[in-house]
This record gives sequence, C-alpha cells and structure tokens, in this order.
Amino acid sequence: MEVTSELIVLHATKFGENSVVVHTVGDRYGRRSFLVKGAGKKSLMSLFLPMNIIEADIIESPKSKLYTARNLSARYPLAGIRNSLYKNTITLFLSEVLYRVVKDGTMEQGLFEWCEKNILLLDAMESDFSNFHIRFLLELTVVLGFSPSSEDFLPFSGAHQDLMERLLRSSFSESMLIPMSGELRNALAEEILRYIEYHIESSVNINSLKVLRELFRS
Repeated sequence: MEVTSELIVLHATKFGENSVVVHTVGDRYGRRSFLVKGAGKKSLMSLFLPMNIIEADIIESPKSKLYTARNLSARYPLAGIRNSLYKNTITLFLSEVLYRVVKDGTMEQGLFEWCEKNILLLDAMESDFSNFHIRFLLELTVVLGFSPSSEDFLPFSGAHQDLMERLLRSSFSESMLIPMSGELRNALAEEILRYIEYHIESSVNINSLKVLRELFRS
C-alpha cells in the first residue's frame, strides 16, 4: 500500500551506507519514523533540516513497522528560516523538543497542524521573534493535553511566576513583545521543560538549549 503524506522533520539518523531514518510528525501517521533509501545525495539531505515540511509517498509494509518514504519534496521553501541564524537555531531547539517529548508511534490530535502553523508563522516573521520558543513550549503543553494554569507552574517557575502568568494570559503578538533578557528566556525554557518532564514522567535532555543560551545571551 502506498499513500502520500505531509511530514515535519524532527531528526534524521544515518542507516547503512546510503539510507536515512527520518523521524517525523505527520498528518496521517502522527509521530513516526521512516526509512529513506538512497538518501546520500546533497539534494535529499537538505530536505532533512529541522522542522522542514515535506511531502512523501509512504510504502506501508505488513512485515515491518518501519515504513519506507520515497519521492520526497519540500512543501515550502522556508527561506525566512533558512536565511536566519537565529530562526535556524530556534527550529533546531523546537525539533529536538518534539523528538524527545513526543514518543514514536504517538498520534496526538492536531499536533501536525499546530506545528505546521507555527513553522510558517516563524518563517514569515521579520522581527520580534526572540520569545517564539517560549510561546511554542507553552502552547505545546496545551496541545499535549496538560492545559496548565499559572498555579500549575508554581512548583517549577518560582520567582518567575508573575511573568509565567502574564505569558499564559497574553495573545501571541503580545507575548512576542514582552521584554526579556536572554538569561530570563533561558530560565523560562528550562522551567517549562521541567513541567513537561513532570507530566510525561520522563527526563528530557535538550542539547540545543545550550546553543539557544549562547545565541540569545543578551
């Protein structure tokens, strides 16, 4: 059986000499990994950048849980992201969060659509996106079904409780304009991740948070 699906790339792992296992969130399959054969070409590897939105033909096999993806193509150029060091770093962080938080085989209702909307929004933004990853993390808690109140964050946010409450009350555009230092953003990201860890009952070690910390230091 072969079907066409839209996929958001979270991570890619080399498999054998010339193949890749691409870890994705998809419109039909939820969080799932696919084997891409003959993926050593540079033109194909560029498709596997974090949070790329691609289209692929999926070959389902009754003999294996690892389906094959072929005829891959980019749905959107995402030039606004790929031409920005800051936006690229944000997508690296977002993709790693999704890769580690959403377990393979999970079908979270609305997750793909929400991710796609946010990727295209970040791509289109010309300024005032330094708080984007903070807003993304807060919205992710809702998409995952936790729907936190400001009180729920109290054990994790401590001295930043008032700011966390303000972020939860703000619209997207308002939250982008809340003044924060890089140090404060880093602290908030770590606190929201600890909240997520508590609810999924699993440790989440996000390596790219260190990159964000350096980039948004000021």
